[in-house]
Amino acid sequence: MSAFEGFPADCFAFFSDLARHNDRAWFNANKARYRASVVEPMGAFITAMAPPLARISPHFVADPRPHGGSMFRIQRDMRFSRDGRPYKTHVACHFRHQTGKSAHAPGFYVELTPERVRYGGGIWLAPGPELALIRQAIVDDVDGWRAVIEDAALIDGFGGVEGEGLKRAPRGFDPRHPHIEDIKRRSFFLMCDADTDVAVRGDFVARVEHAFRAATPLMRFLSSALDVPF
Repeated sequence: MSAFEGFPADCFAFFSDLARHNDRAWFNANKARYRASVVEPMGAFITAMAPPLARISPHFVADPRPHGGSMFRIQRDMRFSRDGRPYKTHVACHFRHQTGKSAHAPGFYVELTPERVRYGGGIWLAPGPELALIRQAIVDDVDGWRAVIEDAALIDGFGGVEGEGLKRAPRGFDPRHPHIEDIKRRSFFLMCDADTDVAVRGDFVARVEHAFRAATPLMRFLSSALDVPF
C-alpha cells in the first residue's frame, strides 16, 4: 500500500457518477476504478492515521483492511429500507474503541462525499444500556460535563456537542436538570465540515488529527461513562 498523499480527485468524481448510476451493473463495470480511487487511498489514509491516533489514545483502532476494518462497506443495508439504491454515495471510516463491536461504539469518524468532508468523534445512536450510563454520568458529574461542553478548543473546532434527542426527558431523569437537553440526546458527537479540497492534500492527516485532539474532552467523558479506558 502506498503512502497517503491525499485522496485523488476521482474519489469524489466516482461518487458523483455513482449517484447518477446507482445500480449493480454500473458498479460492477467500475469496480477497478472504485478500488483505485476509493479503497486504496482510504486504506492508505487509515494507515497514516494510526500513529497520530495512538498519540491521542492507544484504545482506538485504525485497521486498514477493506473488509472488516475501519472502512465502512459501500453496500447499503437494504433490510429495513424502502430506498432501493444498493450503494452509498460516500465513503467513511470509523476508528472505534477497541471494546466496541459496531458503528454504535464510541469512536472517531471521517466521511467523504462529493460535496464535502466531515470528521470528528463521539457515539452515534448509543445502545440502551450504554445510553443509560452516559445519561447517568452527566447527572453524577455535572461539573465534568460542563467542562466538556464549555471547552474552548471543542467549541472553536466544532461549535459544540450535537446529537438527536427525545422531545421529553427520559424516564427517571429530572426534566429540570441543568443539562436536560443533553440528557435527552441519543447520540453525542462533534463534527467538522470542510470543502473537499482539504482532503486531496497530504496534510489532511494533520488536519484530522488536530480535530480529533479537540474532540478529546467528549471522548474521554464518554469512555469514562462506559467504564472503558481512554
